[in-house]
Amino acid sequence: MIEKDPYVKRIVQSAVEEDLGFGDLTTDAIVGPEARGKATLIGREELVLAGLPVFKMVFLLMSTEIVFEEFYAEGDLVPAGERVCVLKGPLSFILKGERTALNFLQRMSGIATLTRKYVEKAGSSKVRILDTRKTVPGLRVLDKYAVRTGGGFNHRFGLFDGILIKDNHIAAAGSITRAVELARKNSPHTVRVEVEVEDLKGVREAVETGVDTILLDNMEPGVVGEAVEIVKGRAALEASGGIHLDTIEEMAKTGVDFVSVGALTHSAKAADFSLEILSG
Repeated sequence: MIEKDPYVKRIVQSAVEEDLGFGDLTTDAIVGPEARGKATLIGREELVLAGLPVFKMVFLLMSTEIVFEEFYAEGDLVPAGERVCVLKGPLSFILKGERTALNFLQRMSGIATLTRKYVEKAGSSKVRILDTRKTVPGLRVLDKYAVRTGGGFNHRFGLFDGILIKDNHIAAAGSITRAVELARKNSPHTVRVEVEVEDLKGVREAVETGVDTILLDNMEPGVVGEAVEIVKGRAALEASGGIHLDTIEEMAKTGVDFVSVGALTHSAKAADFSLEILSG
């Protein structure tokens, strides 16, 4: 559960401290500490909900007296104009936490919503939609959680949990074959090895190395289909680069196992929410 993750708690704490600083000058001047109130969270557009536990964490850091009534759960499709939850408690703390809580929720729900669109466009094919490491520094755990909530899957979390040999690694090693040999030699036998290739010649060389996964970089669907025929199941295939909502369906039909999309996390539009005070 994301709300139990100590790293996530540190992210939220840091965000609250960044915004609150030495205090909320506006709220402290206008709202007394004894005032209590209620606010409703509304989704202003159709969206996939992701990040509600983080949203709640912000307010609970402010005050454990704040209580929530939730109408939707993580991963639910929320119609435009619907109430997502209601908050009740000390009004000053609701106001102080509003912007930070919404920032998290808008970004995470935006990522989940975009991911769901890619998954649905891919159709019923076997392909998995993957994210990349193109995330906001320090927020990767939240970005990748949002991708999962939207129905996608995570690629490696960082440089430490998988081997992905890219073009610069190949240049440093001298060839695809040599790069794979070195990766196999100098890493635990349990680690899967993936190599990036740029053309069908690279596909033929890579598959002969016995590599686990071949990443097809910036290839058109027709070329990807040829790569599928060359490999014939001897390695998993991942298509990546330049793939958009209007091309994902065609790419998914090529027979690749994975399609990775950096846009899920680096270009997702923030989902539109509002938090409205109902009573003071």
